[in-house]
Amino acid sequence: MAHNSENPTAHDIRVGKDLLELVSSAMYVEPLTAYREYLQNAADSIDDARRRGLLANDEPGRVEITLDQGSRIVRIRDNGVAIPRAEVVDRLLALGGSSKRGTEARGFRGVGRLAALGYAQYLSFRSRAQGEDVVTEVTWDGRRLRAALADSDSGDLAAVVAAVVDVRAVPARDEPSRFFEVEIGRIVRQRGDRLLAPDAVESYLAQVAPVPFASEFRHAAAIADALRAAGPLGELEVTIDGGAPITRPHRDVVNLGASATEIGELTLIELPGMHGGLAGLGWFAHHDYKGAIPASALVKGVRVRVGNIQVGDHTILEQIFPESRFNSWAVGEVHIFDRRIVPNGRRDQFETNAHYANLVNQLSPIGRDVARRCRTSSMLRSKLRAFELARKDAAERLAIIEQGATSDRARAAEIGRVGQAIGRMRKAMDADAIDEGLHDEMSATVALVEAELARVGGSATIDPLDMIAEDKREAYRQMFNLIYECSANRVAAKSLVDRIIQRLA
Repeated sequence: MAHNSENPTAHDIRVGKDLLELVSSAMYVEPLTAYREYLQNAADSIDDARRRGLLANDEPGRVEITLDQGSRIVRIRDNGVAIPRAEVVDRLLALGGSSKRGTEARGFRGVGRLAALGYAQYLSFRSRAQGEDVVTEVTWDGRRLRAALADSDSGDLAAVVAAVVDVRAVPARDEPSRFFEVEIGRIVRQRGDRLLAPDAVESYLAQVAPVPFASEFRHAAAIADALRAAGPLGELEVTIDGGAPITRPHRDVVNLGASATEIGELTLIELPGMHGGLAGLGWFAHHDYKGAIPASALVKGVRVRVGNIQVGDHTILEQIFPESRFNSWAVGEVHIFDRRIVPNGRRDQFETNAHYANLVNQLSPIGRDVARRCRTSSMLRSKLRAFELARKDAAERLAIIEQGATSDRARAAEIGRVGQAIGRMRKAMDADAIDEGLHDEMSATVALVEAELARVGGSATIDPLDMIAEDKREAYRQMFNLIYECSANRVAAKSLVDRIIQRLA
């Protein structure tokens, strides 16, 4: 049976203005993600400048960030290829129509450039391509945009964009011969004022941006060499207000708050793709796994990077561990090279497909290994605590025995308890987590305790009460027995008994 139908034409399709709200504020709930979007574009532009010979291989790709708290303005300038004047309008006003799709570029959806507009009164893009004598400016007016979005009578997407965007060309003066700059203007005040807080911006970019490792990280060269073998790192020299270039947060020592842990062994793992080739490369820096790493250390959890830019946060690969809590103990990254493993629009997770599932499945053995290390470390710490508590118990009781102030019966009981403490020390030594060197140290400690027990328990001690009448000594001994029996602190109890004996003397 035939059905009559009329297919829509391009004239029937209307793209609503609310798409602008989606790409300028609704997609980006964390203000600092705007920096990621602009550095991602800068990295692509710098790569392009190298391919065209505009940037020498030994010349760093630079991104200079200026935070003007007084004027509440942020400027982000790079020395990439820039956009020629003839292409500026087409490229900067195309929403969801990036020319990067299908290329090696990091971004390809064409929506990230408006990431900061929801936090500012205006957003300007300035470009000067090589050989041009003007700077082309494209400015989005955030106030006009918000008014248009609230106006039910305003037009469709194209009409609203035309109404809120200004384009002009100004003579180039002191600017570099080639640059692209983003200006986030008159930033609205928010809790924490994170877009303008230098420490917050640097901490974020140290984790997310394609900046180099610090020299204080012993595995920096090994990791960089392994990654370069798979493709260019695309590292950037990123500065804030002319300060020192930002480096990654990894160091040899990780601060755990009350203690610290030192990075030791490094594991590198290649992750093949489903149909050949390299899907990704992971590195994992092992330490003594004393506990969960605090967020303030900036290296907590296994991170994922595409184009050397972090996707999501430290929780993105929790599923590779038998228990998600072990991810908080881990330090490592997975760099994705397979173009079929694609970040989602907000770059906080990946699109679900077989290639991503294959990658995650290959990481599960690493997750189990880290979990095993965590459990082994926990068991070792538990055994060492038990050993130390038993050693301390034995030492305190040996001091009481040597003091000789208690009755013979109490003395015999203390000798027996020291023997029990030695037994607990030996039991704590019996664990697979204790290596040979540590076992030898613990054995030596046990031998010292046994020798001390033989010394103070096997020979008669000088009676500390010999200065008082013999018929009163037993009463004092019973009192001393009660002091030890009723005290929760044997060291304090012994100190009290010592003082009483001194007074009696």
